[in-house]
Amino acid sequence: MVAYPDPACSVEKFRALTPMERAGADPDARVIGPGQWPGPVPSFAKDEVPAHVALVMDGNGRWANALGLTRTEGHRAGEYALMDTIAGAIDAGVRYLSVYTFSTENWKRSPGEVRFLMSYASDVLARRTAQLKEWGVRIRWSGREPRLWKSVIRALKEAEEATCANTTLDVVMCVNYGGRAEIVDAARDLARDVRAGRLKPEGVTEKSFARHLYLPDVPDVDLMIRTSGEQRLSNYLLWQLAYSELMFVDTPWPLFDREALWDCLLDFTGRERRFGAASDAHIKP
Repeated sequence: MVAYPDPACSVEKFRALTPMERAGADPDARVIGPGQWPGPVPSFAKDEVPAHVALVMDGNGRWANALGLTRTEGHRAGEYALMDTIAGAIDAGVRYLSVYTFSTENWKRSPGEVRFLMSYASDVLARRTAQLKEWGVRIRWSGREPRLWKSVIRALKEAEEATCANTTLDVVMCVNYGGRAEIVDAARDLARDVRAGRLKPEGVTEKSFARHLYLPDVPDVDLMIRTSGEQRLSNYLLWQLAYSELMFVDTPWPLFDREALWDCLLDFTGRERRFGAASDAHIKP
């Protein structure tokens, strides 16, 4: 296992690692897979675990800059965090895991960082798909094609095809994704149905609208986790987050791992979800 620096770790030691080692992709340092964690694993009842967890993997650049490194080094380190978290989600029994990989707003970043993110996304998928397939992961893509590099689209579609038969965990890669964009695209498709006479205006309901989302078979989010201390949604899964429990943790994404995920899941099990309903507490006469 590759250890990434925390405040007590020297920057020099981290810089001495090769890029592959920093990303946890060293063939001799494979991520510990599901079912292989040497320490204690929390036991969750089947109905306690959120079926769908959404992650905003925030803080890569700021974490790296704080160590005197470039933002891209933070993205490299975040790869291992993602793989470890996926393994932890499988161990806990999570069924869907959405990850905010590249937003429609991320095009505003510097051209150099955008180029790195596009190239690195293709590289990670190429290197990790076989391992994720072994774990029973089905990779899915949610987002828009326009502006997205053809190499990334090709890598996403190849990963989807290679893992389409898996049923243990669906990992939804939100690439070139925006919550408002998804709602606008769904509304546009729905309007076409009405214009073509396939649907009457009175037939536009939440259920009929949801059928036009990018992945209509994926259930609403039960738990959304954002790392690095920021407390906002950032245009992420706006429709699907309507009744989600929200957690904002201070840990930057490169230092997040399966144990941090399990802590969030344990917190989730103690929350009461009412979905708009309410009742009086028992009052003694």
